[in-house]
Amino acid sequence: MGLNKKSVDDINVSGKRVLVRCDFNVPLKNGEITDETRIVAALPTIQKLIKDGGKVILCSHLGKVKNGPNEGESLAPVAKRLSEKLGKEVNFVSDYNVTGEAATAAVAAMKDGDVVLLQNTRFRGKEETKNGEEFSKELAELADVYVCDAFGSSHRAHASVAGVTDVVRAKGGECAVGYLMQKEIDFLGNAVENPVRPFVAILGGAKVADKLNVINNLLEKCDTLIIGGGMAFTFLKAKGYEIGNSLVDEEKLDYCKEMMEKAEKMGKKLLLPVDTTIAAGFPNPIDAEIEVSMVDADKIPADMEGLDIGEKTAALYADAVKSAKTVVWNGPMGVFENPILAKGTIAVAKALAETDATTIIGGGDSAAAVNQLGFADKMSHISTGGGASLEFLEGKELPGVVAADDK
Repeated sequence: MGLNKKSVDDINVSGKRVLVRCDFNVPLKNGEITDETRIVAALPTIQKLIKDGGKVILCSHLGKVKNGPNEGESLAPVAKRLSEKLGKEVNFVSDYNVTGEAATAAVAAMKDGDVVLLQNTRFRGKEETKNGEEFSKELAELADVYVCDAFGSSHRAHASVAGVTDVVRAKGGECAVGYLMQKEIDFLGNAVENPVRPFVAILGGAKVADKLNVINNLLEKCDTLIIGGGMAFTFLKAKGYEIGNSLVDEEKLDYCKEMMEKAEKMGKKLLLPVDTTIAAGFPNPIDAEIEVSMVDADKIPADMEGLDIGEKTAALYADAVKSAKTVVWNGPMGVFENPILAKGTIAVAKALAETDATTIIGGGDSAAAVNQLGFADKMSHISTGGGASLEFLEGKELPGVVAADDK
């Protein structure tokens, strides 16, 4: 994957119209933003383009927009918060058509350093490139230069992520990445492509099926692969262990055997739980108090369910991290939303917080866990993309990264 991309530091935007694809997919409750992390993350790129005298046109999706355009998924609250954060008015174009006459007029009236925010891109219906050629053209007509800073959407070949770049380029414009995208490429991309060794990868989460290609790709790249979470039980069953009522993907048993054989052939360490925290069933509700005990991984009673790694496993995994120089972690070690079943995830997070290695958290639940457990500031990088970071770890080319100009 070509990772040497033009960034906002490599382009001249003075007096030019710059279309910036951001990730403003923020959680809303009664029209109020409940978590502004994504807005704050976008500020450095926006501020740089304002300072350099660009006419900054922002676009983003918000929500899934299943039932057509609606005020509940409008970007109006984002425009308000952005205006406060930037200390200047962000002109919000509320037109559900996104790129219609209102947008054209707003952009035509812009002075250098002005900021316009377009309406939710998903209001245009299907944004995928096969249906989005017209939309790609209309977006490109508003701009001279394009900047992608939405890593969380970069695995989708949508009009506002990839389609627009061809049209901008065809008329002589440049396509670059913003600071947020650059950081993701530097950390996630380089961790997988050129890691400083020893390189330890930790994978958790519920299902083996979700991580098939990640397991395979990381096994080839890393020195040690650690498996935790619900998916560990499919590996344990593949080893011939009794796993009781624990989560298992029967169709992936042969795949797990293959991966264990592959690790052995390649001389890689593949670490699986040696003990597990068990209970009579899954907590309901998820944070309910629950009675647990700990048993060796090959001694799970038939009527019990493994819900977290045990203390011996936590110590084993923490030890494997100590000597690492690069660690990538994707997926919790157990049902971390429950305080009683969060101990394994906490132990791994603590081990990462205490190491001198470059520590990269691959988005999704592991990012939520690290934030929730208070270890966020101890990590080198927490990815902003769940699906995108998983595909990066699989070694896939991301349309939003590929679409940017090479340096």
